[in-house]
Amino acid sequence: MDDPEVPAGSVPAASAPLVLRGREVGRAGRAVRPVVMAVLNRTTDSFYAPARLPDDAAALAAAELAWADGAEILDVGGVRAGNGAPVDEAEEIRRVVPFVAAVRRAVPDLLVSVDTWRAGVARAAIDAGADLINDTWAGHDPGLVEVAGAAGVGVVCSHTGGAVPRTDPYRVEYRPSPVALPQAPDPRAETRVSTGPTSEDGRDGLVADVVATLRAAAERAVACGVPRESVLVDPTHDFGKNTWHSLHLLRRTEALAGLGFPLLMALSRKDFVGETLDLPPEERLEGTLAATAVAAWLGARVFRAHDVTATRRVLDLVAALRDEAPPAAALRGLA
Repeated sequence: MDDPEVPAGSVPAASAPLVLRGREVGRAGRAVRPVVMAVLNRTTDSFYAPARLPDDAAALAAAELAWADGAEILDVGGVRAGNGAPVDEAEEIRRVVPFVAAVRRAVPDLLVSVDTWRAGVARAAIDAGADLINDTWAGHDPGLVEVAGAAGVGVVCSHTGGAVPRTDPYRVEYRPSPVALPQAPDPRAETRVSTGPTSEDGRDGLVADVVATLRAAAERAVACGVPRESVLVDPTHDFGKNTWHSLHLLRRTEALAGLGFPLLMALSRKDFVGETLDLPPEERLEGTLAATAVAAWLGARVFRAHDVTATRRVLDLVAALRDEAPPAAALRGLA
């Protein structure tokens, strides 16, 4: 039976707004649109070749283009996420930190995120002007969030199911159990509901693990000094998960949006998209955009993306459907 307190056809509540350096990201006046975080890898071996930009000039040009195409955050990485050649901390700093400083000078309004699990890299990147540290390996270095907190910059809290950096999942399992799923509070409602109904879907054992991990990590970040509105939570599709897991997390986006923190989705060209459609990274755009539209409708706030223009257009359409931003032009039948 449908919940009588939830009107049929109602719009799912969005996750909390993201604020970095005192700026609500994605807001322009009354309009609020999901945020594009553009991917830029200072590597030679990342899984999607067009994102590999070890050359300084090419990388800076890509950063400027991302800003022009509608990205508000640039996520800079210096190490391939999966298996690959070893990259020590000094080399990661060499690849990333001078580039962060260059972007800060060239595109001062573009917020800069650094994708790293190392506290030393985070500290050097913050000194160079980084606004956000994207810890995709779920606090593997517990000092990283302390560095972010001491500087008052943003941080991404992720979920990997206990996987260690640069490893791929192998027969990972999550205990099946019914769980009470969080529900994003509806700002238009008089009563703000924090949890939804109990789910009897055994696959929600994964959701329970993700929710518990992200909640604990986010609260620790706040305790370390990171502003609450600058703590992003990321279910981290593919990391410590198989394709079935990642698909289920996507359909449970509302539960993640209900955690009370800005929700980041890193879906772009990932293996769960490729395996679902049996396509290589180069052919995963349409699947990525379909997943992006679903997650945005269900309340995700920030999207890490290789394809900025296409992602920006999808998110703008969803924002209009959610009645959070107007159409860019609405002349049909009026002129």
